[in-house]
Formats: sequence, C-alpha cells, structure tokens
Amino acid sequence: MLFSDPINSPPRSVVTELRDYPEWHQGRNRYGVWILPVQCPALLARITFIQQQLADLLHPPGRRQAHITLFVCGFASGVQRRDDDFSKSQLQRQLKALGQQPRHALSLSIGQPDSFASAAFLPIDDPTGQLLAWRECLGEHTREVRQSPYHAHITLGLYQRSADAALIRQRLDALSEFSPRSLKVNTLQYGHYRARQLFSTLRIQHSLHLGD
Repeated sequence: MLFSDPINSPPRSVVTELRDYPEWHQGRNRYGVWILPVQCPALLARITFIQQQLADLLHPPGRRQAHITLFVCGFASGVQRRDDDFSKSQLQRQLKALGQQPRHALSLSIGQPDSFASAAFLPIDDPTGQLLAWRECLGEHTREVRQSPYHAHITLGLYQRSADAALIRQRLDALSEFSPRSLKVNTLQYGHYRARQLFSTLRIQHSLHLGD
C-alpha cells in the first residue's frame, strides 16, 4: 500500500526501531542483494535534498549507498541451512546465468516521491522490462526472500516517528518538482551488508558492466 493512493493508503507511517533484530538474523552476519547503483550526481544531490526536507520524519540515511534493489537473495552463507540462506553455489549459478544474458545499459524513469508504510522512496519505472527479465533470470536459481510484491524504487529513508497519511502526502507533494526524471544504469552489482547493523554500507562482491 502506498501513501499516494488515498483510498488504500496506510493510515499512518510505521516506525522502525533502532535496534538489533536477532529474531530475524538468528546470529547470521551478512545479507546479500543484487542492486543497481545510483551514480548520477544530480540525482544523488536531489536524494540528499529530499532526505533533508524529511529529516524530522525519517531516520538519518546512514552509510548505505543509494541504489535500486533488483533481487533479495538472503543471508550469505557457505551452504543453505534455512529457507532464507543464500549459498555460494546459488550465487555461482546466478552469475553464470547472467553471463549468458545480453547486458545493455538502460534508462529508467524516476517518479514523484512516494512512500510505503515504513519508508519514503522514489518510484522507478522500467519501460523496456529489463528489470523483470533480470529478476526472472535470477529467480530461476534461487527463491527470492520477499514479503510483498516487487516495486522498483530508491529508498529515501525509514520512518523514525509515526505520522498520519494526510501529513505525509502533504509533505511529499511539496517535493514533487524535481529533476532528473531519468537514470542511466550501466552496472549491475551483487553485494551484502551487515545484518546486525541498520543502514550499514553495501560491500560489493561482483560488478557486471552493462554495455552501451
């Protein structure tokens, strides 16, 4: 549910607690994801500006690089013991499959600021369907760890306090005039972050160049 939908909008934002989540990581250290890094200076500057304007609502962004999550793999591990573990052999199969796919740079469309119940974001539209094709390729070799339908976006921040839907819509609408409207992507990356530390930096393990 999105705050931009006045009929089905969440009633309020959901607060993220700044704490360790042992019930989630169960002692595991690293969490793996496939991402598209945001490297456009103008867009990075705009993201920072929006985060500053919403600083009273959102947690500080921390050290994690701006990115579009493509595929959530799970807890990086040598072998798969739990349903949300992601083994080295699964990663190798994904890398091999991507190596057999055509890899072209793509241009994504950026929408107006919006929000899930837990996080504000910039929505992403993929007019060529390339993100879906990559997700299908990656999903052939491991089940994605996902609790809700995939919605391509750039996260702006998680909520540090509860606010009602009308206020959030008002604040987001005030930020609707922004550029750039498109993002060129020429790199696809696999990385992982510290599962016990919110907003930790992504450590990139594999980087695949997307041709012009």
